[in-house]
Amino acid sequence: MSDTARYVLTVTGSDRPGLTSELSEAVLAAQGNWKEGHLSRLGGLYVGSVLVEIEPEQKSNLEQAIAAIDGGLEVRIFPAESDADTSGSLLLFELVGQDRPGIIKQVSSVLAGLGANIESLSSGEEMGAWGGEHLFRAEVLAILPDGVTPEQGQAALEEISSEIMVDFSFQKDFG
Repeated sequence: MSDTARYVLTVTGSDRPGLTSELSEAVLAAQGNWKEGHLSRLGGLYVGSVLVEIEPEQKSNLEQAIAAIDGGLEVRIFPAESDADTSGSLLLFELVGQDRPGIIKQVSSVLAGLGANIESLSSGEEMGAWGGEHLFRAEVLAILPDGVTPEQGQAALEEISSEIMVDFSFQKDFG
């Protein structure tokens, strides 16, 4: 692809077998290339986002091919922006604790206070191994600004560990 444009598709709809196949067929019908995607079943719905690359003149074909997908799939198309500056240190961690409201709010507030940008956040609920209690688990990748070390990020999060009753585990030396 010589002179391509990149678009982010946000996807929401009733879940059913074959939706990912139909969405990928729509991208291919517009002579597009599926670059990256994050799709899942969430709350009984099919949700996600996909980064595609197509020739600019193929955008209307992409829109038409997506509109032809049956089943109430809502797809919005946004022009992708150039990737932001990702200089700085990476901080990758997981947290696990008894599920309760406010965990992500408090963790994200600490990261925002450090000037960190959350690159990805994946979370979910699971049953505990011993008592059947509901556990909350999240994995977060953040980029710390210049001047903030991963050790400082870890220390700031560990300060709230007992307050929000979660255990953090930090990954060191990843690439």
